Amino acid sequence: DILALLAGRERPVGDIAASLSLAQPSVSKHLRVLLDVGLVDVRRDGRQAFYRTNADGLRPVHEWTAGFERYWRHQLARVKSRAERN
Repeated sequence: DILALLAGRERPVGDIAASLSLAQPSVSKHLRVLLDVGLVDVRRDGRQAFYRTNADGLRPVHEWTAGFERYWRHQLARVKSRAERN
């Protein structure tokens, strides 16, 4: 949910927490994990931290899930073909 929320624009932790109805410490923990694995970037402005998605970090995730997408598209095409024969 955090990644989906950040897809549109960068946001401060407080906005993320409020938008997702989560406690700020919980959001901060999740953001730390996402930052550590390279899926988000952070920009600091004074005491406030603004998070945004990291396209380069998300690219391998997208490529990995694309294999599943191709598999399921093929499976659904087979189901459709069988249904149309009957």
